[in-house]
Amino acid sequence: MKKLFFAPFLLFFGCYVGYAHPVFDNGLEGRWDITIDVDGKPSPSWLEISHSGTKTFVGRFVGITGSARPVSRINVTDNKFDFSIPPQWEDGDGDFVIEGERKGEVLEGTILTSEGKKYNWKGRRAPSLIKPGTPVWGKPIKLFNGNNLIGWKAMGKDNQWIAENGVLRSPQSGSNLVTEQKFTDFKLHIEFRYQKGSNSGIYLRGRHEVQIQDDKGKEPSNILFGGIYGFLTPSEMAAKGAGEWQTYDITLVGRKITVVANGKTVICEQLIPGITGGALDSNEGEPGPIYLQGDHGPIEFRNIILTPAK
Repeated sequence: MKKLFFAPFLLFFGCYVGYAHPVFDNGLEGRWDITIDVDGKPSPSWLEISHSGTKTFVGRFVGITGSARPVSRINVTDNKFDFSIPPQWEDGDGDFVIEGERKGEVLEGTILTSEGKKYNWKGRRAPSLIKPGTPVWGKPIKLFNGNNLIGWKAMGKDNQWIAENGVLRSPQSGSNLVTEQKFTDFKLHIEFRYQKGSNSGIYLRGRHEVQIQDDKGKEPSNILFGGIYGFLTPSEMAAKGAGEWQTYDITLVGRKITVVANGKTVICEQLIPGITGGALDSNEGEPGPIYLQGDHGPIEFRNIILTPAK
């Protein structure tokens, strides 16, 4: 898709687990789930404000599309703040300025684009989603029956997705596809195949993208194969070549995610900070669907099996 600091990692049962630094008590620091009013359409976004040194505030910002972007300085005066963001891509929009104010337990503000458009937004503190104990798993659900699109719906006007011979195919760029069911915590097994240079993604609860991309031989990155887009970098590049069937086995409990790519554990019980660009909404505490990206080139899926937590 185009568009916390952690204390030292501790080894636990073979997995690296990060622990966040404590939030300073000024009412602004922390993570915020944001909804932007874009001409009457609610659009998801995300903001993190943190402390650097004794007087400086920094952060990260996720827009409606794109990856998490660093904010080198956030100007804070009492309950108010502002910062600016440059364009993310060469062909993207110009700079924009975000202003906000804490009003009780929420943030409110505006986004001003370089074209002079101004949009209002509201934010609420993101839920921790930390869950004690080990999940009890329910009965596996076959999300794709291999014959038709029952249980799925296209997000655009035109649906290019085809079900044939046990394969869910998007032969060209078009609509994204989402399940009609929504889920909270789960284990997901999914197999996929892409053409050379193609790109897709799997959105967990419709909010957190696990990247699919033709990246064999590249260095791992949080925007490449196996990454949680813009946030979490896989420990190694496990991608096979284009045209080969590949697998993800993903476990998501609260914010804690494990990704096994082609049999290799590349992300192990790490915490996803927030929503990724392209999310359906920013309501992180709510159940959400599985959402397959179909707008970045041909992609195929099969054997999509989800095991929910009871």
